Amino acid sequence: MTSLQSMVLKADINRIYDEKYRDSQRSKSAKSAKGRRKALKNKGLFVRGMGIDVPFCLIILVLLVIGMIMMFSASYPIAYYEMGDSYYYLKRQLLFAVLGVAIMFGVSFFNYNKLHKAAPLVLGASYAALVLVLILPSNNGVHRWIGVGGFGIQASEITKFAIVLFFAHWGSKYYNKMHLPKYSLLPGAIVFGSTAMLLILEPHYSCTAIVFMLTILMLFISGMKIKYLVYCGIAIVVAVLLLWGTGGLGYAMSRMGGWGQALEYTTEQMWQDTWQTRNSLYAIGSGGLWGLGLGQSRQKYLYLPEPQNDFVFAIVCEELGLIGAIIILLIFALLVWRGITLSLRAKDK
Repeated sequence: MTSLQSMVLKADINRIYDEKYRDSQRSKSAKSAKGRRKALKNKGLFVRGMGIDVPFCLIILVLLVIGMIMMFSASYPIAYYEMGDSYYYLKRQLLFAVLGVAIMFGVSFFNYNKLHKAAPLVLGASYAALVLVLILPSNNGVHRWIGVGGFGIQASEITKFAIVLFFAHWGSKYYNKMHLPKYSLLPGAIVFGSTAMLLILEPHYSCTAIVFMLTILMLFISGMKIKYLVYCGIAIVVAVLLLWGTGGLGYAMSRMGGWGQALEYTTEQMWQDTWQTRNSLYAIGSGGLWGLGLGQSRQKYLYLPEPQNDFVFAIVCEELGLIGAIIILLIFALLVWRGITLSLRAKDK
């Protein structure tokens, strides 16, 4: 072997060793980075990209605090009148708030991909709850609530979550086939149709509309063609016309009539039918631009039914005025915006 060949061979050997060394260093660096990410993941709640998103969490906590304050302000007169304890609804709400925040922090570390297997089970539980409320005694002429001890839950609340979860699972699993009607239009019609039938029997028309919008939205973002959405819209219009023509919307139409004639009552019956809407309008109107002041509502003193529940926002408008109400709505808008932003960053469908 000549000296030149020997030099070339040594250079090749050195180059091979250098490449192997660099590969080894890159491998160690990757393992080290993975280890650092794992350590960061286990380190705290608010590490970027893991656990809880700080802006989203802060928005939720701000809304929670505002809600607690306004719920107490709206509820203490009726709580004292009905329960003999001005803090009755506040204490219950505080309990739910603490439990809710604890569950929120816990769920933030849950691997949501495991919900794929749970989606059909949750949908089945939703159907079971909707059937159960039809068997249970009615409350004010409607079947909506399931009582558990001193607490109650609306079956339709389970349904809303079940619809989103099921179609998220379905759309993720069959994303590349959602342009076909048997993977989009057919399952959408089956799930919504069966759910809507049970909701109408309660009756709960507002939730039926919400479930329809959730179904359409989930199918749309999963890849269903626009023309099928148009077909769904036409089918719903036809169904509503049929229900209206056969008197199936009597309950909803009476509620709409009471809402539309709240300030135009001419009979004693209309006076009673429009009581809730009329007094909520009184509350909103008397708040004006800046409101009467926190705690200064007049309508909450047994004039407005359910001030701690259905009509709490009317009390918000009365006490905080148009400005305060708009600020709260803007905070909710921020919550929606942040939620959409986070969803767009998701690594999978």
